[in-house]
Amino acid sequence: MADAPREPRLPELPEAVAAPQRRWAPQLIWIIPIVAVLAGAWLAVKTILESGPTITISVKTGEGLEAGKTKIKYKDIEIGLINDIHLTSDRKRVVATAQLDKDAEPFLVEDTRFWAVRPQVTAAGVSGLGTLLSGPYITVDPGHAKQKRREFVALDVAPIVTREEPGRTFVLRAGDLGSHDVGVPVYFRRLPVGEIVSRELDKGGTGVTIKIFVRAPYDQYVTANTRFWNASGIDVSLGATGVRLETESIVSILIGGLAFQARPDAEVAPPAEENHVFHLFRTREEAMKRPDVAVVHVVFEFKESVRGLSEGAPVEFRGVTIGEVIRVRTEFDPRTFTFAQPVEAYLYPERLRARSRDAGAGLPTPETPEGIRKRVQIFVEHGMRAQLRTGNLLTGQKFVAVDLFPRAPKVKAGFSKPPFEIPTLPGALEDIEETVAGILKKLEKVQYEQIGADLRKVTVTLDEVLKSVDRLVQRIDAELVGETRSTLQAARAAIERADRGLLAPDASLQEDVRETLREIARAADALRSLADLLERQPESLIRGKQAE
Repeated sequence: MADAPREPRLPELPEAVAAPQRRWAPQLIWIIPIVAVLAGAWLAVKTILESGPTITISVKTGEGLEAGKTKIKYKDIEIGLINDIHLTSDRKRVVATAQLDKDAEPFLVEDTRFWAVRPQVTAAGVSGLGTLLSGPYITVDPGHAKQKRREFVALDVAPIVTREEPGRTFVLRAGDLGSHDVGVPVYFRRLPVGEIVSRELDKGGTGVTIKIFVRAPYDQYVTANTRFWNASGIDVSLGATGVRLETESIVSILIGGLAFQARPDAEVAPPAEENHVFHLFRTREEAMKRPDVAVVHVVFEFKESVRGLSEGAPVEFRGVTIGEVIRVRTEFDPRTFTFAQPVEAYLYPERLRARSRDAGAGLPTPETPEGIRKRVQIFVEHGMRAQLRTGNLLTGQKFVAVDLFPRAPKVKAGFSKPPFEIPTLPGALEDIEETVAGILKKLEKVQYEQIGADLRKVTVTLDEVLKSVDRLVQRIDAELVGETRSTLQAARAAIERADRGLLAPDASLQEDVRETLREIARAADALRSLADLLERQPESLIRGKQAE
């Protein structure tokens, strides 16, 4: 029987011996990650503690703005960075989220202004050229309010003046904007001292409000008595000295400008307050005009044409402007079927009183409505009348001339209430036209045919008279030529006889003349001797001639 296989002998397994549990001990390899975690945590805490506030800036367009690249600067120093850009829910504006430095915390107040700096050309000049290469950035103009703010709306246009520039802002009111825009310069005695910072339409559309900024130290010259006027373009005037051209500068001709100055006779006043309101005059002449307190509303009723007379035309008294025309219209009288042209005007009676030598003159003062009424009535009773006259022959512009005509016919004028009616007289041209028309009418009545027939008769008669005179002259010439010849011969013989009797060398007349001249010479010698004797012996007139 075969042997059964034997199982292999396994080696003896070692006996397990229980060992005691050892304590955990730190390893050096764990120090590095622990230090890294602590450093990261410290950096994170430091970043959180040192990081500035987060704000949102709403801009009109995101042109050139990039998240993570566009910077926020103040005086060309980086104070923040835009880290996110997105549209608003209505997709009308762009909202940029920016992280600012901690030092920029005081800037975030209610009246702080932000705007994007891009290349632009305005009336104030060219700005933002540095962004052509670096791209646009956001800049800030810190405010002075105390209320904090985190959401801002950026300005669409960069402001002309920042709050840090010394000076003051003033407000001008005008009927229209004219050629003025933001950045237009403001002049004082032809020096640029400020700019227009804003302009807007008044409520109701009745005018415009213009804000200007005048830099220090020129802002001290803006007082309550200061006058502002439009200095745009060229002011051309024609006077007794010739043509005069005035302008503030070449810039004001191109883009316009404003100017200010106090009237020469104005009182010295302290500087005006911030945002003081002034009226903007159209011209310097209007701004420097003396203010008139007393105003009289009058009306002139002209029968002739008022062509060339417009609103604003002067009312003059012997060359002195005492008022201005405010309205020109026409009226129709259906009863008489006639037309009249009433012209309303404002008169300033103080201008007449200022030029009166006698301050009183027995006239009521125009300080009350009753005094104004009596004053106008007295002038009209003394012959004050109005006429239309031509002020410029080239343009045909007319004005109203007021003067005294003592011989003018008496008229009844209305003085119960304004406007007071002042009587009128036809102008000089109207009188000339009437005179010429009268002469032409008389000439039309002349019988030119009868005059021509009479002239022909006179011509024939005159021709016959001339023929008779010619025949008479011929007869006289024939009869008198012989007698005239014999008369001339007798006269020539008489002259020859006189010549021989008077001018011959041996003529007795010449001998008598020579003897007379000798006697005169001897008398002259005797007088000369007497004069010499009296000069030597003046006492000889009394004592006689002394012996030699």
